Amino acid sequence: MNASQRAAGPVLSLLAGLAALAASGMAAGAEETPLPKLGPDAVSLTADHGYMARAEAPDYWAFSGFVKPQVTGSACSVAAVTAAVNGLRGLPALAEEPVLTQPALLELVGDAEWARLSADEGDGVTFAQLERYARAALDAAGLAEARLDSFHPGDSSEAQLATLRTMLTENEASAEDVLLVYFNQGVVTGDWDGPHVSLIGAYDAAGDSVLVLEVDQEWYVPYWTTAPVLLEAMVKPTSAEHGPLEGETGGLVRIRR
Repeated sequence: MNASQRAAGPVLSLLAGLAALAASGMAAGAEETPLPKLGPDAVSLTADHGYMARAEAPDYWAFSGFVKPQVTGSACSVAAVTAAVNGLRGLPALAEEPVLTQPALLELVGDAEWARLSADEGDGVTFAQLERYARAALDAAGLAEARLDSFHPGDSSEAQLATLRTMLTENEASAEDVLLVYFNQGVVTGDWDGPHVSLIGAYDAAGDSVLVLEVDQEWYVPYWTTAPVLLEAMVKPTSAEHGPLEGETGGLVRIRR
């Protein structure tokens, strides 16, 4: 190594070190880039409300006013079932009659397991538990004659997609029924990867768009997604980080008066 190379050595090392620091800083910056509120597969109702102006959207008007924020981070099933019960019963006729709240519904049903699963840091419910607790809520709230059935797809095939579209179309025809949806929220919103429950608010068959009436209102307002994306969100198995819910998949629970 000659003298000029010796002199250049420390300089080159310094430059290389600065370049490495800059690269690591850029990588860290890239990792910390905030995500948009909604990913490419969801559009907020505030940004796209044209369907409401041209369609009757009976479920939206019957149920959206009763969709309230879930009272804990694990109470999405309670919030969704409470909204469904209130929408089916309608606004109480008398001033002295309260609108059913989530704590009041839990007390009315009297199921300690549902209360525990829905409490702060609770595990949340499985799809089968959602079916069971929805039935119990209907019976306890004076809707024992309401019928309940479900759609629990095993895959995202065209046959399952056709069934989903049929149920959405039937549901959109009147406010005599309501759909609870159990799905992986992150597949739709592009953020949190975990199971979630909300209500279906409308279905625009021409655009194959489904309106989700979110109970996770700390983070979201109602949003549209497509039927194929919603189906993918239903069939995605829950990851291991969610403990007892690992492997759980979702679907629709339909309640009909």
